[in-house]
Amino acid sequence: MSWIGKIVGGTIGLALGGPLGAIAGAAFGHFFDKSNQLYLEGDRPSLSPIEGAQMTFFVATFSMLAKLARADGQVTREEVAAVEGFMQNELRLSLQSRQMASRIFETALNAPDSFEDYARQFDAAFHGNPQLLEFMLDILMRVAMADGHLSSEEEKLIRRAAAIFGLGEQRFNDIRSHFSGADDGAYRVLGLDPLASDEEVKHRYRTLVKEYHPDRIAAKGLPEEFTRFAQDKFREIQTAYESISKARRPS
Repeated sequence: MSWIGKIVGGTIGLALGGPLGAIAGAAFGHFFDKSNQLYLEGDRPSLSPIEGAQMTFFVATFSMLAKLARADGQVTREEVAAVEGFMQNELRLSLQSRQMASRIFETALNAPDSFEDYARQFDAAFHGNPQLLEFMLDILMRVAMADGHLSSEEEKLIRRAAAIFGLGEQRFNDIRSHFSGADDGAYRVLGLDPLASDEEVKHRYRTLVKEYHPDRIAAKGLPEEFTRFAQDKFREIQTAYESISKARRPS
């Protein structure tokens, strides 16, 4: 049973603590007030450490996307559609998961805490897992550029997240260029310079394949609902390596 199936009212949200806990408590409490059918009164299932991490990732994702959507002071239909498209087309969330994600998004839109507050709590939870920190940066950039454009306000917040996560300016640029269709996109997926040697390319590829294998990522706290996203990321790494290898083969 996933962490979603164990939530009862706002009690789990309070257990998270911090600004994300406040969002979870408000969002999930409201959700289960409307459809109180998962557990009988008196049941109080607890979350394992991995389920707690998965919940933190899920709540942080849609809370940060909400603040990103409000970066310029208003939320447009296009921005909401981009988040909904991410839920349905890329994550392929179940109806229940989409309802929860939407409620988190709506709650965070008007919450007093800032984008940076959510980013700091996310970093505190996953500071020892750079892959998950990069996953979050990838998600933020992916949704922000769903319309093919990254506004200055959105860029400012995502850069701020990269700084809080300790990923650095170069990694921010790598991820951004991947979505902007840069010519050296394959190298940037691997975090390499086009002048890297064949041995460096091979070593980097093997390292990333090991670090970003979906099973390994899930064990670090990526929610089950994000499995397809992890698989896509894994395929991107493989495709980038194959593209570079093909281009370097003697003709």
